[in-house]
Amino acid sequence: MQAKRLAAAIAVTFAAATPLFAAAQTNVTIYGILDAAISSQDTGGPEGRTTVVNSGNQSSSRFGFRGTEDLGNGLKAMFNLEAGTAIDTGAGDSALFGRRAVVGLEGGFGSLTLGREYSPIAAVAGATDAFGQGFYGSNLSAFTSNRLTRRLANSVNYKSPSWNGFKLLAAYAAGEVTAANTPSGDLKGVGAEYTLGGLYLGAAYHTINRVPADEDKETAFGAGYKFDQLGGFEIKGNYLAADREGSAKYKQTNLGGSMPFGPHRVYANYQRQEQGAARGNSWALAYSYSLSKRTNLYASYASLDNNGSGVFGLSSSSVTIAPAATLLGKDPDVFSVGLRHSF
Repeated sequence: MQAKRLAAAIAVTFAAATPLFAAAQTNVTIYGILDAAISSQDTGGPEGRTTVVNSGNQSSSRFGFRGTEDLGNGLKAMFNLEAGTAIDTGAGDSALFGRRAVVGLEGGFGSLTLGREYSPIAAVAGATDAFGQGFYGSNLSAFTSNRLTRRLANSVNYKSPSWNGFKLLAAYAAGEVTAANTPSGDLKGVGAEYTLGGLYLGAAYHTINRVPADEDKETAFGAGYKFDQLGGFEIKGNYLAADREGSAKYKQTNLGGSMPFGPHRVYANYQRQEQGAARGNSWALAYSYSLSKRTNLYASYASLDNNGSGVFGLSSSSVTIAPAATLLGKDPDVFSVGLRHSF
């Protein structure tokens, strides 16, 4: 009898406490994407064509936690922790939550976050990539080593509300350099976005205090339009540039589009990369078939033509293939078929 009374008391206490807990935490979501593909690729090297199984060709495989707490008067606390994972090996990224790790506030003023966040340039580049920064031939090749900056560690970030379709982005990332008489490593970034119906326009600019002589400069301009009257056909393009002290200016131009047909969607993108005398031009095609709202099959092909000085590569959401730095003028290409599931 005593045991029954104790169990009943615990049940009543838990039932009374549960509404209080639910009210404090209004929303917590566990989510993710699992993407794996079989690829036949040729980097242009002496090894010739190889077949590989890799992860994240259309979307980087990931899992994450995000949530909000209603603080009243239109103010919310929010957080997001997102980790990358490789489906082909089961390995995680070098940093556990290297994709995104932020805490912040949201309200009528917009949002303010602290932590590891996407840069203003990343916002513009992502919104104006015909491939959605997935599939080989995406504009993610502009964010490889010593080019543009996609994520900001040690950062403070502001995103304004929409003012008649106009939004302002601002970011400061502390380099946290402690040695005397050395550059701070700080990054400062600003951006602006404008949307009107199917139209998107964006621009962003970063400066980085990396070397004593001058600042590195990064620039992005992009545009896109969705034609609802043409069944959802989209056209997107952008210009991305990184002017880093000590190396020739890197420039990338993209123009592409996509078209849905029921569960089918086809994509195409042209990309030009330049750095000094080096040039690389690529064409890429992709196809996606939705099995459900969360699962799709896909196939893609991309080919890049380097000039005699070029060693540019092709980037998908998580993988980049490129000739070795010493193999000037070699031309990579890759064909992939894969499966993506989100939860």
